Amino acid sequence: MVLPAAAQNKAPVPKKTRLLFLLDASGSMMAKWENSQRWAVAKTMLVRMADSLDTYANLEIALRVYGHQSPVTQKNCKDSKLEVPFAAHNAGNIKKRLQQITPKGNTPITYSLQQSANDFPVDPNARNVIIIITDGLESCGGDPCATSLALQKKRVFLKPFIIGLGDDPGYAQQFGCMGQYYNASDIKTFQQVLDNVVSIALKKTTVSVDLTDDAGRSVESNVNMTFLNNVTGQPEYNFVHYRDLAGKPDVLEIDALLSYDLEVNTIPAVTLPNLNIVPGKHNVFKVKVPQGYLYLRQDAPTSYGSVTALVREKGSPYILQTQRFPSQQKYLAGTYDVELLTLPRIRQTVTVKQGQATQVTFAPPGSLSITQDLQGYGSLYVLRPDGTQEWIWNLPEGSSKISLPLQPGRYRVVFRMRTAKGSQFTDVKDFTIRSNLTTTIKLFN
Repeated sequence: MVLPAAAQNKAPVPKKTRLLFLLDASGSMMAKWENSQRWAVAKTMLVRMADSLDTYANLEIALRVYGHQSPVTQKNCKDSKLEVPFAAHNAGNIKKRLQQITPKGNTPITYSLQQSANDFPVDPNARNVIIIITDGLESCGGDPCATSLALQKKRVFLKPFIIGLGDDPGYAQQFGCMGQYYNASDIKTFQQVLDNVVSIALKKTTVSVDLTDDAGRSVESNVNMTFLNNVTGQPEYNFVHYRDLAGKPDVLEIDALLSYDLEVNTIPAVTLPNLNIVPGKHNVFKVKVPQGYLYLRQDAPTSYGSVTALVREKGSPYILQTQRFPSQQKYLAGTYDVELLTLPRIRQTVTVKQGQATQVTFAPPGSLSITQDLQGYGSLYVLRPDGTQEWIWNLPEGSSKISLPLQPGRYRVVFRMRTAKGSQFTDVKDFTIRSNLTTTIKLFN
C-alpha cells in the first residue's frame, strides 16, 4: 500500500515541556554574596526568568523549595514542599510565593528529588526538566546521584541541571554525577548560566548523520540507525538514514537533554558512544560504515530444499546473521566465516569489499540411497583426502532405508543391525557421491 504524501511526511505532535525549579532555601542561602545575599539574588533571577518564560507555548513551570519550613537546629530532612504546582503562565504565582519564603533549614537534596517524582503530571507526551539551584551539598546523608539516575531510568525526568552558587570545590564531585553541573561562582556567571540552561531546555537541537565509506566519502545510506539513551539503554529515536538528491544527509530534530549512543544497524552494527551534542545547534556526526554484498548463489533447486548459511565475523563463535540461498545481503566491509548448512557442512572464509558483491555457492548435491529396511545403529562419515574421517550424520534406528542428499565427495557408512550379537558384525562401506546422481548401496552385501 502506498501512503499519501501527507502521511509519509507527518510531523510529530509537539511535546509539552514541564520545567521544575528546585530551589535551595536552607540557612546558608542568607549568606552575603558580593553586594547582596544569595537568596535575594536567586529570588530576583528566578522571578525574571519566570517572567520571560510566560510567553512560551507548550510550557508549564513549577517551584519546589527545600530547607525553608524548619530551622537548621531541628535537622528536618523532609523539609521540602511543592510550593507552586505546574501551570502555564505561572510567573505571577511563583513571584508571589517567593516573597513569602525565608531560608532557614537543612539541605535535603536527595529527599527533594524523590518527592519531585510526584510533582510532574503523568503525561507520556511531556518533557520533564529539573533545574536545581543550590549553595550547599546534601546534608541529610542521602545519595542524590543514585536517586537522580534511578529517576532518569524510570523516565520521571530528563538529565537534571544543577547550578551551584559560590565556589565550593565539593560541588563538581557531588553534582556532576547527578546531571549537567554548572558552577556559578559570582552573580554575573549565575545570570549567564541560568539563561543558558533555560535556553538549552527550550531551544531546538538538530543532528545529521553522515555515513561514509572507508575513504571518508559520503556514499552510504538507507540504513536503520538508533539513538539510544545511554542512561536507560532504551531507544529514543529510530530512523532509516536518508540522503537527498545532492547527497546530503537530512536534518533530524532530537532532544538535547538526553545522553545518547548512536547505533548504526549495519551487519554488524557500528556504535558511536556518548555523542557530544551541542544543545541549540546543528550537530554533524560522521560514522564510517563501508558496505559490500554477500551474494549466496544457487543456480537451480536442489533436493536440500532451501539452504541456509550461518555468517560469523572471522574468528568469532557467535552467529552474526543467517542468510538463505539464493539471496544478497549487505555487510560491513571485512572478513567473515560462512558455514553452509549442506550435508556435510561447507565452511569457508570470505572477504566483503566496499561496493562489491562477494559470491558464495556450492556444488549441486547427489543422493545416497539405501534400499534395505533394517533396524540398527549406523553413522555416515565424510572421507578427507588425507585418509581421515569426520562424522556427519546418524542413520535412523527404526529403518536404514533412506534417500539422502549429500555434497559430492567420498563417504563411509558404518552399520550394525539391532539383532547382531557383537561389534564384529559391523558393516563398513565406502562410496562416492557425484552431483545430480544417485548412489545406491546395499548393507551386508
